[in-house]
Amino acid sequence: MAEMAVTAALRPCSGVSPAVSGTSHRRRRPAAWRALAPPPPHAGLRLSSPAVRVPRAASSAAVEDGSSSNTDTVPTPKVIIDQDSDPDATIVEITLGDRLGDLLDTMNALKNLGLNVVKASVCLDSTGKHIKLAITKLSTGRKIGEPELLEAVRLTIINNMIQYHPEASSQLALGATFGPEPPTELVDVDIATHIDIYDDGPDRSLLVVETADRPGLLVDLVKIIDDINITVQSGEFDTEGLLAKAKFHVSYRGKPLIKALQQVLANSLRYFLRRPTTEEGSY
Repeated sequence: MAEMAVTAALRPCSGVSPAVSGTSHRRRRPAAWRALAPPPPHAGLRLSSPAVRVPRAASSAAVEDGSSSNTDTVPTPKVIIDQDSDPDATIVEITLGDRLGDLLDTMNALKNLGLNVVKASVCLDSTGKHIKLAITKLSTGRKIGEPELLEAVRLTIINNMIQYHPEASSQLALGATFGPEPPTELVDVDIATHIDIYDDGPDRSLLVVETADRPGLLVDLVKIIDDINITVQSGEFDTEGLLAKAKFHVSYRGKPLIKALQQVLANSLRYFLRRPTTEEGSY
């Protein structure tokens, strides 16, 4: 498959990933995430793909645009993986104040995962520079469906961000894994974890999870949901500094979750998230 040339133009931001409330997803088109279990009536996520190696950046010394910032205040790094807004591509938005370069090394690292950046845009607003990438799989030309690959995309972008902007390391939970400087403050998981479930139309519910970030969190969340036979139709996964925020459209046999099942799901997630070292066999 031929790769599309990527051009990025600097422009004012308009509608850059607004914060999601319990009803703001209703007008969005459902994304085609792959099924976790035998295919239910609606498309969902799949967890059967092999482990994906996260490539490292080519250089840890240079900044991609050839510049660096010496200001004392480091902005909060943000990586948003959006499966809702585009039916044909996975949208990734990256923000680090005004410090980001063109992310050419990041795009090359994504190609090593078997992905193609079909479109890139850069815009500015009061919070800084926002870089948006539309990503598809090279093998199919379609958006990413496997949660393992989505997590590999997230870790690849964060790894490259830390490599080229090491000052961001202490602002990210994953700085302890990828970066030269771990976070100076640890997040209390009990305090940081919030789980809410809302009705979101006649055939689905909206699950909102906020918790302390860690590697593999996206895959873990999807597996917990799948373990109680709930289907993830689409969603968004945001990394904001030390925290992770997930918004999943979920259903049970093509219907919204009833109150009893909502409670089971919330309890399962809360139990796992507050015990991040619990082995899978004891869960």
